Amino acid sequence: MRAALLSGAGSMFQGLEKYIIVWIISVLISSVAQVMLKAEADKKHESRLKEYLNPMVITAYGIFFLSTFLTMYALKYVPLIYSPIIEPLSYIFVPVIGVLVLKEKISGRRLLGIAVMLVGIVIFSM
Repeated sequence: MRAALLSGAGSMFQGLEKYIIVWIISVLISSVAQVMLKAEADKKHESRLKEYLNPMVITAYGIFFLSTFLTMYALKYVPLIYSPIIEPLSYIFVPVIGVLVLKEKISGRRLLGIAVMLVGIVIFSM
C-alpha cells in the first residue's frame, strides 16, 4: 500500500517520500508512547508522585518529544494539506499496538471505524 501511495509518475507525493516516511514514523512512535502511557495508567502505584514520575511515563513523554521534532522536520518539506492523510494513522496504530502489546480486544465497531478511516485516507490521497 505504501508503494501505491508514495510512488508513480505524477504522484502527489513525488519528491516528498522521505519526509512523509519520517512523518509516518513520528506518528507510529507517538502511538507507541500512547500505549506505554495506557499500560502504566492501568497499574497501581504507591503514590501520585510514582504514578507520574516513573521510567515508563518519563520514557513515553520523551518519545512524544522526539515525535514532535520529527513531525516538525517533516512539515518543513511536506505541505500541511497531507495532514489528513498521515495524522489519522495514529487511530489505526494505537489499537493495533494495543492488541499486540496489551493483548486488548478490538470490537467490531472499532474495526469498522478503522476500515472507514483507511477508506477515507485512500480516497483523500487520490
